Amino acid sequence: MKIPKTRNMYCRKCKKHTEHKVSEAKRKTMGSTHTQSYGSETRARMRGKKRGFGNLGRYSRKAKSAWKMSGRKVSTKIDLRYTCKDCKKTWGQNHGIRAKKVEFKQ
Repeated sequence: MKIPKTRNMYCRKCKKHTEHKVSEAKRKTMGSTHTQSYGSETRARMRGKKRGFGNLGRYSRKAKSAWKMSGRKVSTKIDLRYTCKDCKKTWGQNHGIRAKKVEFKQ
């Protein structure tokens, strides 16, 4: 996907439309799980679930393969940052754009 290097957009700090420099930020990698997040197995084990006898609720059996998503998404969402040329304030984008490759054109 080809994206222009500069874009004229509204700056919330200057309170007017100025030229912004467009750059791509490195996104965090997916799958970095936390041990104490709500649905984590570690947390469930600490609470006494996911082991022992009887009905273990959602941990009692594996999910049916028909319910799982087959394959994976090919493209990733790009994270664009807009820097105002007047006040040097940087803004993040409102919505991510899905693209395999990003190229900044003149």
